[in-house]
Amino acid sequence: MKILVTGGAGYIGTSLIQALVKDEQVSEVIIYDNLSRTNFNLFLGRPYPEGQKIRFVQGDLLDSRKLKKNLEGVSVVYHLAAKVSTPFANTDGHMHEQVNHWGTAELVYAVEDSEVEKLIYTSSSSVYGSSKALINEQDQPNPKTLYGISKLRGEEHVLRLKDRLKTYVIRLGNVFGYNKSMRFDAVINRFMFDAHFKNRISIDGNGKQWRAFVHVETVKEVLSQLAYQQIPSGIYNLVDRNLQILDVVDVLKEIYPQLEFIFINQHLQLSEIQVEPSVILQQYFPHLAKDNLKEELLAFKEEFAF
Repeated sequence: MKILVTGGAGYIGTSLIQALVKDEQVSEVIIYDNLSRTNFNLFLGRPYPEGQKIRFVQGDLLDSRKLKKNLEGVSVVYHLAAKVSTPFANTDGHMHEQVNHWGTAELVYAVEDSEVEKLIYTSSSSVYGSSKALINEQDQPNPKTLYGISKLRGEEHVLRLKDRLKTYVIRLGNVFGYNKSMRFDAVINRFMFDAHFKNRISIDGNGKQWRAFVHVETVKEVLSQLAYQQIPSGIYNLVDRNLQILDVVDVLKEIYPQLEFIFINQHLQLSEIQVEPSVILQQYFPHLAKDNLKEELLAFKEEFAF
């Protein structure tokens, strides 16, 4: 099986590549990435024992000719490439539209002219907007940010293919957890860094806002198995748990008893969202349950160099 991963050098891509190259049924993994985040960690460290399976292509989603060329012989496409932001940030609309909307459209056009059998797209719970009620896949998207709008438009392009090939839209919660290409703009990852090295964290708003979270290892497990799982095409939420920001702070205080924290704009009522944990996906992945948050963050702590 030949697999192409757009955005394969990113946070989620790094974990996914690690899983795919170990699979004996995978003959080649093509990492298609423009390296816009200037994150080269995937390429460093000890060589993969299966490194001969990996091929890197530096390319943009809007380069339709290069996309089509590299889709030759590919059976499964993971579309991870995106201009990302924190869930409720509302900046850089042009880049979100170019990459997340029109870049996805170009990929879909290229897939239409290929022999690809399965397309897996990582979307975001940001497409739901803000809500105090628990949200599931049956709820109508109502994005409130430029990022959320661009991801929803990307979904629409992907789902246009659902009658021709297996298509999966996976709406992720706020991804956290260690890997060597991790993002430190994600709230839990940033808290861990600041707690460990500065002994102080900054909390936006009053900390009572809810967020939906998913561990990067959960994402790796589900995405890697989707290459084989015969589940219906459609939209699936991938969320481990919902937490208030202060819940995360409480766990951090157990791990770092001397931790200090300050509130920024504490008077502001910030947007929030709760997403029903992966009820539908658990029918196909019954072992999705992970460690509790404290165990996950203790494991994270062990990855710091000092």
